Amino acid sequence: MSHPGGRDWQESSPERLYVITGGRSGSGTADRELDLVTLIVARSGPRPGMQPEQAAILHICQAPLSVAEISAHLSLPVSIVTVLLGDLIDDGRLIARAPVPPAQLPDRALIEAVIDGLQKL
Repeated sequence: MSHPGGRDWQESSPERLYVITGGRSGSGTADRELDLVTLIVARSGPRPGMQPEQAAILHICQAPLSVAEISAHLSLPVSIVTVLLGDLIDDGRLIARAPVPPAQLPDRALIEAVIDGLQKL
């Protein structure tokens, strides 16, 4: 049976997800650092015999991607992706880094003073 995306329902069956993660729901220290906006970058390519989902992660993470983007690319739940990412981080194949924080807005009084100064020119 297929759903509208064209994929077989079996692809996201609980049994398949269990096999992908080896029955684990966490990967130790790495998943505590990972949230939806954590950026992931590959340090190396996949090795022969690697799990297909992990190899796919290494391929798509040649440029930084967030955990949420990786989950969307692989059509896997974020919880499963974080387990896979944690394993690859522990193996030294990926680097996780916090996203760049949003810039702090300057003080409103400073902006008003600049605008006032520009208007007087």
